[in-house]
Amino acid sequence: MYKMLAIDIDDTLINDEKQITEGTKGALAAALAEGVIVTLATGRMYASAKQLAGQLELNVPLITYQGSLVKNSIDGRVLYERTVPANAARLIFDFCESEGLHLQTYVNDVLYVKEDNDKAKAYAALSKIPYTVYPDFGELAAQPSMKLLIIDEPELLDRVAERLRGLTGGQVHITKSKPHFLEIVHIEGTKGHALAHLAEHFGIGLEQVIGIGDSWNDREMLEVAGLGVAMGNAVESLKEIADYVTFSNNEDGVKHVVEKFVLRREEAGAATEA
Repeated sequence: MYKMLAIDIDDTLINDEKQITEGTKGALAAALAEGVIVTLATGRMYASAKQLAGQLELNVPLITYQGSLVKNSIDGRVLYERTVPANAARLIFDFCESEGLHLQTYVNDVLYVKEDNDKAKAYAALSKIPYTVYPDFGELAAQPSMKLLIIDEPELLDRVAERLRGLTGGQVHITKSKPHFLEIVHIEGTKGHALAHLAEHFGIGLEQVIGIGDSWNDREMLEVAGLGVAMGNAVESLKEIADYVTFSNNEDGVKHVVEKFVLRREEAGAATEA
């Protein structure tokens, strides 16, 4: 029944040790052998997602930057692309400058920051991608950006999100990938938009697609997928809209979904029907 799997990376595909377990690799390899299309759907930049795709020997387009860019992992062909509208980007750059917020921008798959600080270093370590310090950071507001990212305390980011929604007037989609990561993309740059486009590209109905995630930024993907799966470690708001809740990222939750719904192995057991 299911012909495509779209899997988030952080806290979904990888465990807390930032690894893809051998069990998950084996289950995904079995799905691929049966002709199922397996892709990644992540807020990470393309270069970072491609590293993980290589471990799984995936050669299909990857959904990156929350859905702003769908790009083939083998030949680099772009299938879908949405950049932050220029006037909205200018407003966000100016807002972050006036409020003293750490802002990152992504131009041509390069991560740019204004200064070399702990937030930039920690993010680069997580994504395994270097960053470029650009002192005249404001100039980058005029460059087409796949995503803008603000890093700060969760409660502050909640207030920032509300203020930015008012400032930008519906031009952008604002969500969180982690409690301290506020992500800003084009209004059509969500994982849901990208997944719908990719399914159409392969001639697959959305009812034949499984989307698996754990965080706020996965909501749109779970809403459009025929089977929307939340991880056991997912935020409660995602579990509430999921069709199924699997085990956590430290308990091979992705492996369980593949075995139960794709490979149809009875011994997969049961997690939670949502």
